[in-house]
Amino acid sequence: MRRLRNVKIVATLGPASDDYETIRGLFEAGADVFRLNMSHGDHSEIAARHAIIRRIEKETGRPIAILADLQGPKLRVGRFARGEEELKEGQTFRLDLDPAEGDARRANLPHPEIFAALRPGATLLVNDGKIELRVRDCGDDFAECEVITGGVISDRKGVNVPDVVLPLAALSEKDRRDLEFACELGVDWLALSFVQRAADVEEARALAAGRAFILSKIEKPAAVKDFDAILAVSDGIMVARGDLGVELPVQNVPPIQKRLVHACRAAAKPVIVATQMLESMVDSPVPTRAEVSDVANAIYEGADAVMLSAESAAGHYPLEAVTTMNNVAIEVESDPTYRELLDAAATGSKRTVADAIVSAAREIAETTDIKAICCFSESGTTALLTARERPKVPIIALTSKIRTARRLALSWGMHCVMTGEVERFKMAVVNAVRAARSAGFATEADQIVVTAGIPFNQPGTTNILRVAPCEERLIFNTDPE
Repeated sequence: MRRLRNVKIVATLGPASDDYETIRGLFEAGADVFRLNMSHGDHSEIAARHAIIRRIEKETGRPIAILADLQGPKLRVGRFARGEEELKEGQTFRLDLDPAEGDARRANLPHPEIFAALRPGATLLVNDGKIELRVRDCGDDFAECEVITGGVISDRKGVNVPDVVLPLAALSEKDRRDLEFACELGVDWLALSFVQRAADVEEARALAAGRAFILSKIEKPAAVKDFDAILAVSDGIMVARGDLGVELPVQNVPPIQKRLVHACRAAAKPVIVATQMLESMVDSPVPTRAEVSDVANAIYEGADAVMLSAESAAGHYPLEAVTTMNNVAIEVESDPTYRELLDAAATGSKRTVADAIVSAAREIAETTDIKAICCFSESGTTALLTARERPKVPIIALTSKIRTARRLALSWGMHCVMTGEVERFKMAVVNAVRAARSAGFATEADQIVVTAGIPFNQPGTTNILRVAPCEERLIFNTDPE
């Protein structure tokens, strides 16, 4: 099951991909990570999908990452007496806490925390930004607004508040229940919605208590502003361009995407680019040319993963969507420009022994005839540092911990292999050689680079590098250990 690309593919599961045959088909087409959207489906449905993924993982012998995406608080208007109303540009429209059904002049907004944070001049966006309201006057229970962009407003449409940091926790009561359920189920990653500040991530981490890694979704202007602090306390990042494109001018999203991807690479933390990547494939067996270019751009930028949402969860062509994304990735990564862009965006931060070891491994691999870099990693840190280097040769991550192998399945270029615990570097080299040969990365006539930490099984001790022949007889005859 060796992939012919480095970028990873995240496929969301849903009604269109709910059975063993389809999920197995998605994996074989190229999905490396499966996303379980906690906004859709009850716990029994989520558990059934989780069980199918773990069955496929066992059958194929390839670690698969499972990402549970928490819903986050949902801000919505109330209901309307006629179901919907049309708002005209320039008219006045009031939002308040009155639970009475709305009309063309007012509507219920059952979120006192919004009114507490609003100030005159603030913007409210309704229905994915299709309606824009500007606050003229406000109090603890109301906001008098001018309609800047009109349109049809209807029952339970979502509300975004882009230029105000809301006094809302990123985790609702539903999220807390879902988080505990997902951790007990055994997911590998938790995606945290509505992140505004680093404290939101720290709260989720405390609740997860080491049972899952935390991936922060960047979908609000406040998160972009506080990104460095959020990145520091997160294990990974998702650039959630849907809400980000609602709350910010659309032209701001591409440069933000590039900046966040670059920062994540510098920090050696995986980053997913998500939302509307192949949106037309929900209903069409082929994507638009613009969508293909969008996926390609994320890959050229060096993202660790690209994600399918409705395309694989609810669309008519889930397998075709994954196959298309896989084919685009293979084609982009074979382009010489791809390598030029990756090298140009390389980070120069080398402060530790581990940094120096992985940097040397890449340089050796790229200046000699080396077929792969094999790194032993108990916590995953050394493998992530190796991925940050974006080497030209494959990365094989060997670990005795299935949790680490699944975590790394999200990261760029990582081919994860389970191995038994080793006590001596000689056996580490032998295991690396066997993994490289069995996966088709090398033959007995080739050489690989092996990195590890002595003593073994202690995270953060990477301190040794060796160029090893792939003929086991030579290893045993020449290794002094």
